[in-house]
Amino acid sequence: MKVDPAIVQIFAENVRAEVLVRPTAIKLDPAIIQKIKEKVPIFSGMTPDCLMRTLAVAEYFPIKAGEVVFNERDIGDSFFVLIAGEVIVEKSRNGKVIELARLNAGSCFGEMALVGNHLRSATVRATRDAVTMRFYRELVDANPESAHIIYRNIARILASRLDESSVMLADLVGRNLVT
Repeated sequence: MKVDPAIVQIFAENVRAEVLVRPTAIKLDPAIIQKIKEKVPIFSGMTPDCLMRTLAVAEYFPIKAGEVVFNERDIGDSFFVLIAGEVIVEKSRNGKVIELARLNAGSCFGEMALVGNHLRSATVRATRDAVTMRFYRELVDANPESAHIIYRNIARILASRLDESSVMLADLVGRNLVT
């Protein structure tokens, strides 16, 4: 009987997640919390108390310029909110690396790990030093009050990205039909 390597990787990641000690949550002052509420779409619609409880489970996650946050096809169990800096989202196709997006403060990435596939669909790399907050799926799901808002906002964000991708695809197809 053959064992799918992806299943082995999933089990290994689950064991690793249980064994590793996660850093303590970040401490934020009220002014920063208000700024996050205003500038980060994934938290849109949260009350200040709900946002505070949500941010309390976040992990402070600094990233150095050039560092990979995660690679395409890694197992994902969390999403990130970019607080400062810039990251690029890239995908490998036919031996070439294609830049899909550049994200700045207020953007989230890795959210698809919460809504479906456990495998990352792209690589995310910092273009300059960055600061993120990392939110693990099990901690998001443990708070139903914020979870439904986060998932609703993820759906909005993904729908917007799909609209943008559709326009880009139509432009590419249109150019290929003309030539």
